Amino acid sequence: MPPTTTLPTTLAELRDFGWRTKSVKQEICDNFTARLAAGDELYPGIVGYDDTVLPEINIALLAQHDMLFLGEKGQAKSRLMRLLATFLDDSIPYIDDAHISLHDDPLNPITRRGRQLIANVPADEVPIAWWPRDERYAERLAPGTKFADIIGEIDPSKLAGGVSMGAEEALHFGLIPRMHRGIFAMNELPELDELVQVGLFNILEERDVQIRGYPVKFDIDVMILFSANPATYNRSGKVIPQLKDRIGSVIHTHYPLERDLGIEIMEQEVDRGDERSEAGDPKNVGNPDLRPLTSDLAVVIPYFMKELVEEISRAARNSKYIDHESGISARLSIANYRTMLASAKHRAAVLGESPAVPRISDLGHLYASSLGKLELDLMGSHQMSERQVLESVVAAAIATVFGEYVEEHGLAEIAQIFAEGVKIEVGDMLPSAHYATLLQRVPPVWEKAFEVNAAESDAVRASCVEFVLAGLYATDRISRSQSHGRIVYEM
Repeated sequence: MPPTTTLPTTLAELRDFGWRTKSVKQEICDNFTARLAAGDELYPGIVGYDDTVLPEINIALLAQHDMLFLGEKGQAKSRLMRLLATFLDDSIPYIDDAHISLHDDPLNPITRRGRQLIANVPADEVPIAWWPRDERYAERLAPGTKFADIIGEIDPSKLAGGVSMGAEEALHFGLIPRMHRGIFAMNELPELDELVQVGLFNILEERDVQIRGYPVKFDIDVMILFSANPATYNRSGKVIPQLKDRIGSVIHTHYPLERDLGIEIMEQEVDRGDERSEAGDPKNVGNPDLRPLTSDLAVVIPYFMKELVEEISRAARNSKYIDHESGISARLSIANYRTMLASAKHRAAVLGESPAVPRISDLGHLYASSLGKLELDLMGSHQMSERQVLESVVAAAIATVFGEYVEEHGLAEIAQIFAEGVKIEVGDMLPSAHYATLLQRVPPVWEKAFEVNAAESDAVRASCVEFVLAGLYATDRISRSQSHGRIVYEM
C-alpha cells in the first residue's frame, strides 16, 4: 500500500478506497516482481551472492515458497531473511479492536470476534488501523523455544473468568498466530523441540493452528523462514522428515568465494566513520586520503593489511586444526579488523603520531578478538591450544599474501641483507621514526619494500617494513626472536 495522508479509518472507507486482500506471499511476490522489473537494488548490503544465492531466492519468492537458509555461521542467513520483509507493502489494514489479539484482515477475518464485527456492526463503525511493514517481521532462536511461545496455549486466567476451554477466547496466541499476514523466521531449526516441529509442519501443510487438540482452527496466512547449519540439519533425527518435506525451497549460502569480496564485506560492516582507506585502486594507493577521526588523528590502512585480516579467516577455514562443521564466521574478520585498527589508534594516541597506520605487530592482539570464534577439532591427533592454532593460521595467512607480493615486487632480494648480520627490531608500540632510522643503515634494496604501498609517510613505510619482515619469516627466509611484545628479525 503506497503511503498516503488519508488512509481509511473505517471498514466503509476501506471498501471505498478499493483495498483488495492478498495473501502475504502474493503481496511479496507482486512487490518483488515490480522492483525486479524496475531494476531496483533488491538486497542492499549482500555481497558475493549475485551469481549463486540471490537467483535461488528470487525463484523461491516468485514460487511463493517458505524457505530454509542452509549454511554455516556468519553467511548472512539472518540478514537475508530480514531483507525479505522489505518486499512487504508499506502498511496493511486490520480491524482495530482490543479483543482481537492478531492483525485480522477487515475483508477476510479469521477470528470469531472479527467475523462478528463485520457481520453485525455497520461498516462505518468498524474501526480500521494500519500495520506498518517494520512490525510485520518477527524471528525467534530455536533453543529453549516452547510450543506456547510460537503456537499458543490455553490461558488459565481466561478459564478462571468463565470462558470455555474449547472456545477461541480461551487461547493465548504465540508468535506465529500474532504474525498472521506477516513473516516469521526461526533461527537454528535443528535445535527446535520435536513437539514444536510437529506444530510447525501442521502450519506449513494445513495453514492452521490447533492448540492442545481442541477444535479451534485459524486459517493462518504467514510466510515462514528457517535457518540451519548443514551439519546439524542433515544429522538424522534432528529435524523430523515431515517438516523437511513441507519447506518449499532450500537456499544454500556460502562464504565469500574471493578474498576481495570478503574484504568488501569486512569494510561494509565496520563503521565507515572510524577508518578511511587510501584512495584509488587498492593496489595502487599512492596518495592517502586522510579523514580525521578526531581533530588531530586520522587512520590509513594499507591494502595488504586488509588482505591479511581476511586471509586469516580464509586460512582458518582450511586449517586442519579447526572444526569445519562449525564454520568460521565473517564476524572473525570484522572483529579482528576492529582490533587491528584499535591497536593502531592506541599507538598513534600514545606516541602522538598521525596518521595511525596498522602494522603486522598489531596482529599480536588478535587473540582477544578471535577467542571463541575458532572451534578446535578435538577429534584430531594434535594437542594445540587455541592460541597456538591462531598463531599457525596467522602465519599461513602472512605466507600466502606475502607470496603474492613477492611475485609482483621481487621482495625476496631483501632477505640477502640479513646475511650481513643486520638485525631489525619491530613492535606495536615502537614509533615510526624508529623504522626510518633503521632504514638509513641498510642497503637501497629496501626501497623495493615500499612498492607494496607507495607513500612517503613514515608510518606507512613502517607498516611495509613489518609486512616484508613477517613475510620473510613466514616463508623461512629469516629467523626471529620475541620478548615482551618486541620482535627481532635476523638471519
